[in-house]
Amino acid sequence: MSMPRIAVPLAFAMLTAIPTPVYPQQGAGLAAQAASTRSGQAYPTRPIRLVIPYSPGGASDNIARIVMPRLGEALGQTIVIDNRPGGAGSLGRELVVRAAPDGYTLLSTDAPHAINVHLRKLPFDSLKDFTMITTTATGSMIMIVYPGFPAKTVKDLVAIARAQPGKLNFGSGGTGAITHMTGELFKLAANVDIVHVPYKSIAPAVTDLIGGQIPIAFPGLATVGGHIRAGRVRLLAVAATKRSPAFPDAPTFEEAGVPGMVAANWYGIMGPARLPRPIVNRLNAELHNAVRMPDVQERFAASGIETLLNSPEEFRAMLVSETARWGTVVKAAGIKPE
Repeated sequence: MSMPRIAVPLAFAMLTAIPTPVYPQQGAGLAAQAASTRSGQAYPTRPIRLVIPYSPGGASDNIARIVMPRLGEALGQTIVIDNRPGGAGSLGRELVVRAAPDGYTLLSTDAPHAINVHLRKLPFDSLKDFTMITTTATGSMIMIVYPGFPAKTVKDLVAIARAQPGKLNFGSGGTGAITHMTGELFKLAANVDIVHVPYKSIAPAVTDLIGGQIPIAFPGLATVGGHIRAGRVRLLAVAATKRSPAFPDAPTFEEAGVPGMVAANWYGIMGPARLPRPIVNRLNAELHNAVRMPDVQERFAASGIETLLNSPEEFRAMLVSETARWGTVVKAAGIKPE
């Protein structure tokens, strides 16, 4: 049975006109692209560095470590993962912007690529200074609490938060991270005052939540699936339009009485600007093949992650749309640029 809806504040009305994101994938452009991939066959001739702009243990890191071994096998080279956290991902992104556009330095990116532009002065242009290669996956955000927290449901948590405005904290992967923005959406949708505590990435925030230092977080399923199964954290709700097959007992926020709470992270691979098209095509094709491998699909499903593959052009169009969408959310939440 669905829970009664929790009253929605006026500020949240700004978000009701924002459609649930639908990400284009596997478009017709891929057929023509595949025909021109052959000229990139000489690449690569040495190991490739993949910069992950977060600490180990987050969703971007986990997904990269699932996909990259298969990509390395296909390319015949080692993919060296280089975690560079800080600035909600901006530090690692800047490293890639400054790298030579030769295909040997790539970026594992996600939704904050479309968010940070609204929150801080960046030393790069989020569109012009990157070459989009492909997205790989998407996953719903969730709400978790530490097991000792008294709330067993979203309704319980809302009641506690309203009785103690400004007393409860939620941890995130940094200002502008999707884990931050999902918390801001919840504050608006549930009309509660909980305090944001930014970390360098979501992994240390989850560690502190497990230890009871903070009570609430809004990670992706890929980050904490193992912790949920082990009982180290309690899953209260999924920010999606339907329940997760990986955790079918967890309600959506709509079912829990908080309408409008739909938030997902997406994950993709980029390179520096001016990356040669034959290299882009080779990477796009091999990444698609890697993601479709049965073992990768099995691990995605176990983590609550869905495949999201597209062409470089579709990826760019999606990024433009996401940048506009999250700009509206930032304004509605009243978040001030740093």
